[in-house]
Amino acid sequence: MNRLTTRMSDTPRILLHNSETARFAQALTSRFQDIEFCECKSYEALLKAVADFRPDIVYSVRFAGTPAFPREALFAPNGPVWVANGGAGTDHFGHWDTARVTVTNAAGVAADMMAEYVIGGFLHFTLDVPGLLADKAAHRWQTRTVRPLSGGTLLVIGLGHTGQAIATRAKAFGMHVIGTRARPVAMDGVAEVHAADALPGLLPRADFIAVATPLTPQTHGLLGPAEFRAIKPGAVIADVSRGGVVDQSALIAALTDGTVAGAALDVFETEPLPQDNPLWQMDTVLISPHCSSVYEGWEQASFELFLANLQRWMTGETLTNVVDPSRGY
Repeated sequence: MNRLTTRMSDTPRILLHNSETARFAQALTSRFQDIEFCECKSYEALLKAVADFRPDIVYSVRFAGTPAFPREALFAPNGPVWVANGGAGTDHFGHWDTARVTVTNAAGVAADMMAEYVIGGFLHFTLDVPGLLADKAAHRWQTRTVRPLSGGTLLVIGLGHTGQAIATRAKAFGMHVIGTRARPVAMDGVAEVHAADALPGLLPRADFIAVATPLTPQTHGLLGPAEFRAIKPGAVIADVSRGGVVDQSALIAALTDGTVAGAALDVFETEPLPQDNPLWQMDTVLISPHCSSVYEGWEQASFELFLANLQRWMTGETLTNVVDPSRGY
């Protein structure tokens, strides 16, 4: 029995960790009148807040990047027994002892929006939006050739919540969808679901590639030099996973030699992307600052998911979206 189950009957002490907490505190107290809570609005203050308040539960959002995230405050021996991550990815937490602390995430909250980003990224290149904008700036009337999504093969790397949402939209465009998953099972909208280790044989078949897998020790550098050599020339990539899944140097080389015709990138090995990074200068790259999941209302949707889980805690039910640190989801 872990600390989570032994303390379920107590009135929990909850720490809200975000850059803005007032509206979440209001939502919390309107739903649960007898809750004890405190608010922490910075990375720097989290360690002291945990030590002083001794929360049972921390709801935490990674609001100021990964490198400085104070994970030690959450996973110290006397830390909380439940950490509710406001986003989907938990790579900023590193590894944790599941016998001492339970981690949940908000997987699925932004899946639809991220799927729209991926399809939008593909259309950016298939409709030659960069060329059209260049012609507009030059007041140049020039016929251009567009490329259909319909009939193309899309490889989705990581058929979780986001990957499945991508597949649904891709099928609506008439694409043939194949994909990988740690535990392959048949899925609506996906013609072929393969195990993760089948990736090398799938890459040469793909006209489009969507990267939507969590960052784990197993997926770090998943698309490296050998994988880019296997990719079908002219493929278009959209990456909404985490920086580090795609080897950035290998991607730059593939963009330079034309193997990859276009890349819509929302995540990078170093964020913010350094000013001297070659990706900034490439017309075949669409850059967004890790915002494919940021839409009006996403934080509220994430917090509502947390409140529903908190209700389960209060009634002794099993929490949803529990993360296995060895798998990263």
